[in-house]
Amino acid sequence: MKLLLTSGGVTNPSINAALVQLLGKPIAESRALCIPTAQWGHPSCGPASVRGLLAAEPRWQHFTGLGWASLGALELTALPTIGAERWIPWVREADVLLVDGGDATYLHHWMRESGLADLLPTLPDTVWVGVSAGSMVMTPRIGELFVEWKSAPDDRTLGVVDFSIFPHLDAFPTNTMAEAERWAADIGGPAYVIDEQTAIQVVDGTVEVISEGTWKKLR
Repeated sequence: MKLLLTSGGVTNPSINAALVQLLGKPIAESRALCIPTAQWGHPSCGPASVRGLLAAEPRWQHFTGLGWASLGALELTALPTIGAERWIPWVREADVLLVDGGDATYLHHWMRESGLADLLPTLPDTVWVGVSAGSMVMTPRIGELFVEWKSAPDDRTLGVVDFSIFPHLDAFPTNTMAEAERWAADIGGPAYVIDEQTAIQVVDGTVEVISEGTWKKLR
């Protein structure tokens, strides 16, 4: 799987160009599945925000609103009840999975429960575009600072990549570089701090930062 891990989506020409290169064709010719599941685990999200994401409302112009050839929804909490023979073909037919933010531990739980986590290694050509928690879920840990789901056993996530991510640098009053450095001290391993104009691309183990904004690698 090819990863494009963002804080705020495909927000500038550099990230857009990277996405097109990963897809191997224009966005307008690419089939997308949107995964809203992480939103249900975060107290700031709910029906209105999920609706906006799926309807590609203006707030999501850099994500679901990019002009995909087709855009469908994949709700992970439903998958265990419908059978893998139905949903796995949907995933295999998609060019890209658009994985929205919310709570990364909740998303991690449902990726495991649904079977999507086990399927990912069999999708070498599929592009994973994460926003916030949709990016953080691919890391080993997110840190207690970002755990909002009360039933989360700890802050561990999938560990597909070997670094952690502190998103939304300077987008919120609490998301400062100083706070990121305190967070990184608890994480203990490699970590990137990224703003809304930055993405981390990972292909075949090669990591590349794509940015028209501010970012920093810690450790």
